[in-house]
Amino acid sequence: MEMIPLIGELLIGMIILAGALLSVLSAFGLIRLPDVYLRSHAATKSATLGVLLILTGAFLYFSFYLDHISAKLLLGIVFVFITGPVAGHLNARAAYRSGVALWERSVQDDLKPALKKSRKEKH
Repeated sequence: MEMIPLIGELLIGMIILAGALLSVLSAFGLIRLPDVYLRSHAATKSATLGVLLILTGAFLYFSFYLDHISAKLLLGIVFVFITGPVAGHLNARAAYRSGVALWERSVQDDLKPALKKSRKEKH
């Protein structure tokens, strides 16, 4: 009977550790990546997943070991899940529309033809 709580604690610890490692990877990406679009990708994808894993691990710990269902953690998970990617998308879109150049080694610009088409339709 003692083995099951230990395995659960180890799994929750691994979830939290994975979230922390993804957050560190995201910070490293923010420093090392060459342009705003790649940095935005690093900040939204890995940081959001890292925070979600940490919050999920905390929620699982509180619910299984302390018998406490935390509505605040659930709301935090939902809030980060919704707002993180949307904020990253809006930042990248604002940068593109304000003329921030792509990295010189970028090979494809999928937004340029769509933006030209929408500007033609407006006029």
